[in-house]
Amino acid sequence: MLYELIAIVRPGSLHEVREIARNAGIQVLRSGGVVRGYTNWGVFMLPKPTTKHQARYNEGHHFIMRFDASGPVQTSIRRTLSLDPRMIRFSVVKLGDKLEEVGDISGQVQWNNRRNLSDLV
Repeated sequence: MLYELIAIVRPGSLHEVREIARNAGIQVLRSGGVVRGYTNWGVFMLPKPTTKHQARYNEGHHFIMRFDASGPVQTSIRRTLSLDPRMIRFSVVKLGDKLEEVGDISGQVQWNNRRNLSDLV
């Protein structure tokens, strides 16, 4: 199954972001999964101030990891990230489970610069 991890790490050190992304990738690889790619989106303002682990954040460092793995592996990644005090927020989205659905999806996620629906046409 193809999953996409969207993670927001506390801003500050790029080393922390790399370590979190590397740990998530190692969990996938050790379980026999495949990491399709990472995309670093950088630091952005959060939609609203967020409190996590008794600290308040207005911005966060965003990254995305696409990976193929089984269901229990993504549950393990979710458990690990929820216990990490450097994480602000994360979400794991299932993109598909059949080869026909996920065969042509790349590992990189491009930033969408379009602001309006009229820009899509």
